[in-house]
Amino acid sequence: MRRARVVPHYWEEGACRCGRCSPSGDNVMAQTVRVILYTTNESTLPELRRVVTSLPQMRIVAELEEASFFAQAVSQFPADLLLVDLDPNPLVVIECLKPLQEVAPELPIFALSSQTDGNVVLSAMRAGIKEYLLKPLNPEEFEQAATRCVRTQTRTKEPGKLISIMGSSGGVGCTTLATNLAVELADLVGSEQRVALVDLDFRFGHVATMLDVHGQFTVADLCSTPEELDPQMVLKALIRHESGVHVLRRPHTFAQAEMITAAHCANVLQSLQDLCAYVVVDGPTRHDPGGRCVLDAADYNLLLIQLLVTSVRNADRMVQELAVQGYNTQRVQFVCNRLGRDSGHLTVDQVETILNRKLLCTILDDWKSVSESINIGQPLKKEHDRTKVRQDIRALAQRIHCPEALAAEAGRRGGLLQKLFRRPAGAKEEVVRDSDLPTPATIG
Repeated sequence: MRRARVVPHYWEEGACRCGRCSPSGDNVMAQTVRVILYTTNESTLPELRRVVTSLPQMRIVAELEEASFFAQAVSQFPADLLLVDLDPNPLVVIECLKPLQEVAPELPIFALSSQTDGNVVLSAMRAGIKEYLLKPLNPEEFEQAATRCVRTQTRTKEPGKLISIMGSSGGVGCTTLATNLAVELADLVGSEQRVALVDLDFRFGHVATMLDVHGQFTVADLCSTPEELDPQMVLKALIRHESGVHVLRRPHTFAQAEMITAAHCANVLQSLQDLCAYVVVDGPTRHDPGGRCVLDAADYNLLLIQLLVTSVRNADRMVQELAVQGYNTQRVQFVCNRLGRDSGHLTVDQVETILNRKLLCTILDDWKSVSESINIGQPLKKEHDRTKVRQDIRALAQRIHCPEALAAEAGRRGGLLQKLFRRPAGAKEEVVRDSDLPTPATIG
């Protein structure tokens, strides 16, 4: 197995969890469709990934390059669809698909090939393939086929939303944002649902320190086996903080960190999504395995930047590289941290011009409150609940949890609530300028 991933959604204004804001209708494509992708062609993989991730509902939960891993991948990763590139040896790949009729008879299999030979198509149908699609993959045809074939699949509940917090450089405040965002989400969902906070900096992570929690088990204890994780095992590894957040710590030693693979990482995150309403990830970082798989996995990829040339340049390079690899970069949203510090004449408008993207939101600078919160191991909600930095993070949590309700409230009240956010790229509303924002102050 080459990699294991879940693909992030676009920042969907309709992805509300409050019940009254969710779109109606029984079209399955309003739900998440989890895809296992197989191809041996590295040169066409970026384009194939780009087409699949262009559909907001699609997540690639695993990528394979060995046909012999079909049964293992299907048993390990919950999936709604298997997309298989048959070329260059269609009959060999089709033969490997036949056992799936017994292992996973309900899983729809789509074949993708440049072959139009009738014998190949017939063999594919006999192997249980539901749709035979010709190259290049057409997004509309793929979506229509998925709507037809996945419609009959039933799901007891949607997987929890995965939120990735990554930094354009070290020290931009990712751990602070991830920790406090998880706390705010836990407050919003209440005690009946879980919010997990995962430390993906397997060597130097400080998520547990930020909340002053201690426990015997870490993420390494969940990565000792490639098989599907037992829910009780996952729950045992989580440490519950008084805020309601369930923390998954980094490994105790560097040696344990070295043993964690991308497949392990994806397996843990998938299991947590089955158990939690939200999974907030501090990462990926540049040091740890599986980092790139998280970018595919996250429903929300928040890239944290500061008003510094080095930070902005790094962010631009990261997005460009993701585009080359076929990732849908529109699913990456920029968050500007520490707004209000003397930025040496670099402004938000200049950053948006450089990145050719509107910022999702800004977080004001308040080094005193944040540093005190870090040093005593308590979230801002407990010790500095009235600060502007906490209000900004709270508003971001509300945006994620119930974007439509927040927008409606902003429309009724106007003013400040509308100024807390910059709209995503492509939104119709006019972007709020710096002069309209509340008095500056940011995370430290």
